[in-house]
Amino acid sequence: MKNITHNDYTQRINKVAEYINNHLNDPIEVKTLANIANLSHYHFSRIFKALKGESPAAFIARLRIETAVQLLRYSSLTVEEIAFNIGYETPASLSKAFKNHYNITPTQYRTNKDIYIMKKEIINPDLVLKAPKIVQLEPKNLIYVALTGAYGTLDYNAAYRQLWAVIKAQKLFTKGIETICISYDDPKVTQASLQRSDVCLAIHKPAVPQDKVSCKTLTGGKYAVFFYQGSYTMLSVVCDAAMQWLLQSEYTLRDEPMFEKYLNDSRRTPEDKLKTEIYIPINS
Repeated sequence: MKNITHNDYTQRINKVAEYINNHLNDPIEVKTLANIANLSHYHFSRIFKALKGESPAAFIARLRIETAVQLLRYSSLTVEEIAFNIGYETPASLSKAFKNHYNITPTQYRTNKDIYIMKKEIINPDLVLKAPKIVQLEPKNLIYVALTGAYGTLDYNAAYRQLWAVIKAQKLFTKGIETICISYDDPKVTQASLQRSDVCLAIHKPAVPQDKVSCKTLTGGKYAVFFYQGSYTMLSVVCDAAMQWLLQSEYTLRDEPMFEKYLNDSRRTPEDKLKTEIYIPINS
């Protein structure tokens, strides 16, 4: 049996994290996750924690409660519907977990817009976003590198170098490859060291995992697409403004991550000329 390398472990744990993201509404057992990773039940939790910084149980609990925060603020689902949609057996279970975690109830958080879990949105009064385009996307095939840490501080260029190396090695180059970053967490809710990003290329040929590069499908569906030109350092403010638009619109937030698509090369483009599209998943 060949030795399992660090990159092999990365691929296996990425697969588990993707499964968790897509099954928060289901009971999730560590034994199931270990089987998905094809790792010993005795060692799986330690390997997961070494790579993700927290145990599988803590990771699942945090994602559920942070998903509840976003749905309470940005959706019209009832507390009961939110509880069942993210894997709590009863609304009371969600309320108890929420109060233990944030010292307020879900209803208090929803009804009092002055309450913020970590930090308040910083809205730049000089930032004016045009109304978004509403688009229906087909699913996209992605290769990606999973990163953890504060948004805006990670080595995105190194991740993209790894992705383009796979494009070259597997002869995946075609016209229309898209540069994308998926942000799973709300930086106003999730502490910086635990914020999750997938740095991605959307491709048009089948790929296989290689080294630290994994493969998955980006869910299709309806998105509100905002266009922004300017420095990437302002993207969190732009996203906050986009969410403010959502609160005033006829739409609600769909339970998928938002993502950014970069329309030009930051290595060769002045900051004020950088062009980005921000995709917010919405329901009609």
